[in-house]
Amino acid sequence: MIRDRWRNIRAAIKQDIESGVLEPGTKLPTEPELAQAYGAGRHSIRRAVIELGKEGLLSVEQGRGTFVQSRPRLTYTIGPRTRMRRNMTAQGVDVTGERLWAETCAASPRIAKALALDEGTEVIATRRRSFANDVPVSFGTIYHEAARFAEFSDRREIMGSVSAVYASYGIEDYKRASTQIHARPARADEAQMLNQHPDMPVIVVQAIDADLGGAPIAYSEVIWSAARVTFDISNMETDP
Repeated sequence: MIRDRWRNIRAAIKQDIESGVLEPGTKLPTEPELAQAYGAGRHSIRRAVIELGKEGLLSVEQGRGTFVQSRPRLTYTIGPRTRMRRNMTAQGVDVTGERLWAETCAASPRIAKALALDEGTEVIATRRRSFANDVPVSFGTIYHEAARFAEFSDRREIMGSVSAVYASYGIEDYKRASTQIHARPARADEAQMLNQHPDMPVIVVQAIDADLGGAPIAYSEVIWSAARVTFDISNMETDP
């Protein structure tokens, strides 16, 4: 049916993307050009592009146009020892990150409970964004007790590896104590931070890491792009 013309257009563009005819980073023709190429109205073209954006295949850059999105589909294993860099590098993915900000603040009731601290205890909050092959996949905040982990954020910038930073505090190994995961619609600022379509959902991961004595050392709240990650929950032990 003519009113469903957009579905055929979406399927055709998607096929070109998945077959490599349209490579990541390729700029899509303008709406008038696509309308002429597919013999369809602009409404059908716009609907097809919107739907492909929701799937994470296209990204709209204000003032520049619509581009084929590079979409690393990652498998992130959550188990007793959860390490992002190990997860990603094992899949041949180059992992990088940037610190957005860091500050010392009073622990809220939620953070204090997660870290087994008194409410109001000073904690270091570090906000970071992570990339896989230069594509943003997550961002979030990690909290540490300020008295125990002074300068944690600065050491992370210098050392790169979280495990190396913990080792500098005398913690040679640590484990994931708990993980909570839920999905929800993305807020506008979150979609922008992840460079994804506003209608693509996000996955929220709240986690507590603990030393081998069971004492909490970190609480994190991380927003992941639902288009770019699959979580694999594992109970198997892995080598430190």
